Amino acid sequence: MTSVSLQNFGCRVNQAEAFEWAEEFQRRGLRLEPDAGRSDLVVINTCTLTGRADRDVRKFLAKVGRENPGARLVVTGCFSDRAPAELAGIPNLILVANADKARLVGITLGPETGAAARPPVRFRSRGLLKVQDGCDSRCTFCVIPSVRGRSRSVPPRELGERMETLARQGFNEVVLTGIHLNSYGRDLQPASSLLGLLRGMEGRIGRMRLRLSSLDPRGLDPELAEFLACSSFVQPHFHLSLQHGSDRVLARMGRKSTVDEYSRILDGLRRLAPEACLGADIMSGFPGESEEDFRATADLIRRSPLNYVHVFSYSARPGTAASAWPAIDPASVRRRTAFLRSLAAVKYAEFRRSFIGKTLDAVVIRTDGRRAELLTANDIKARTDDPGSLVPGDAARVVLEAVEERLARGRIAA
Repeated sequence: MTSVSLQNFGCRVNQAEAFEWAEEFQRRGLRLEPDAGRSDLVVINTCTLTGRADRDVRKFLAKVGRENPGARLVVTGCFSDRAPAELAGIPNLILVANADKARLVGITLGPETGAAARPPVRFRSRGLLKVQDGCDSRCTFCVIPSVRGRSRSVPPRELGERMETLARQGFNEVVLTGIHLNSYGRDLQPASSLLGLLRGMEGRIGRMRLRLSSLDPRGLDPELAEFLACSSFVQPHFHLSLQHGSDRVLARMGRKSTVDEYSRILDGLRRLAPEACLGADIMSGFPGESEEDFRATADLIRRSPLNYVHVFSYSARPGTAASAWPAIDPASVRRRTAFLRSLAAVKYAEFRRSFIGKTLDAVVIRTDGRRAELLTANDIKARTDDPGSLVPGDAARVVLEAVEERLARGRIAA
């Protein structure tokens, strides 16, 4: 066995886990193979957040079975934890529970033999670091606490060592991930916090910049919000799991938040960081959602300083409280979702157009020598036709010249 293909579904936490596995597999002598159809070993990190996520996993497993029947399969993640019986009978399969993910490479390959390591190849253009796993909240729609367990934080010393390694490897940006990032440190002895973690990293990571994955507004107190918005090493891109724009629906979701609280948080971030990208998750079609609730959500998107919104339709998850409640007519859900997405598209286009002519810090995501795709500090995806000698992971400055449907267009600043 000489090659491994790492296939991810779902969240940034899964991506961060695969990021670490990529290094370890290479250290054990395996070559990274992007094509699962040609790899000796295929590791699949699954998701079960929605019904669509489940379908995507099943479809990919079937594809690997057709195209690479002799491959050894390692399946892990939330789908396999929730529905292991669905995987029974798949040949050449190793099933690794979420609780055992830290030992996945050892479970797959056995004890280390001292074989010579391969020169590492970057799995991603940006570093990823999982600082926390699990969730203690019990939102009525969410299955994740049952498959990820309670909130667990990685000790600060371990994270500091990992950050120093990423800095030595030359990463210009690292994404901090967690299932419930705001709860970082509550389970540690002595207790800590996300703010404490970030303050401890300040000044220790050199030129490297941090980008945070999704934040729960319920844990975004004024002190943390001010630190994030004013920090020189945290990228000005903040994604909040708002979920809805109706207080009635938020209460049914078990969110313990109000739209007024959301508005104060968003307005405060915008005041402190006027050029930051503010994003949110918004769910459409939650059981019991009325037309009035839907209009309240549309109003929140319109009047708030949000710049982009990830709108997704409610998906009943087995074992959750909401899965037992009467569902909304599917046609109404599709209509509402499409309308909210149209509002979100307008706001994101307006945000990107506001930076035409401006020079922005960015990191190179991919390049083929003729053109490059970049991600700006404030989350604008751009392409340039003059990449020069830039390679993925490089820091760059890009002047935005136009906005297209998927990407902005720009040139590398002199």
